Amino acid sequence: MATKIRLQRFGKKGKPFFHVVVADSRSPRDGKFIERLGSYNPNTNPATIDLNFDKTLDWVNKGAEPTDTCRAILSYKGVLYKKHLEGGVKKGALTAEQAEVKFAEWLTAKDGRIEGKKDGLTKSKDEVRKAALAAESKKNADRAAALAIKNAPVVEEVVAEEEVAVEETPAAEAPVATEEAPATEEATPAAEESKEEEA
Repeated sequence: MATKIRLQRFGKKGKPFFHVVVADSRSPRDGKFIERLGSYNPNTNPATIDLNFDKTLDWVNKGAEPTDTCRAILSYKGVLYKKHLEGGVKKGALTAEQAEVKFAEWLTAKDGRIEGKKDGLTKSKDEVRKAALAAESKKNADRAAALAIKNAPVVEEVVAEEEVAVEETPAAEAPVATEEAPATEEATPAAEESKEEEA
């Protein structure tokens, strides 16, 4: 029976969640499996991988073939490197103590890189948040300045309209007075004509 280490898909649409399982290569993806080794959640950044290291190493040593994605996961968690070191111990190139020291150094370096990535992500989130706040405060300041400019000319225009109205009022009265004056002049010759007729 050919066994494979592969992923079983769970989760809802657009939010996949996987179980890492050992299964017969002929069984369907989400079908019957032999043993569950862990889980893989690609929705988080960095991806969350929970793996039973000893069981996985045992299955790899027995000859279970990982799929491409599972190979990447096992390499990320150090299972394949541990198998490589155990092969060196069997051949006599390393002692078991040297292999353990090398693996411990690799684990600490890997943990340091993971922590560095997490710190970088939190810093970038903080920078994005600060940039967004700065942009928002700039937009608010621009909006306040625009409102101030918009409101200031309205007050001046009202004052200017009142001044124009005050200036126009005496000018309007003056032509009315001049129009009345010719009317009185016209009335005067008519009165003179009536006086001449009487005489």
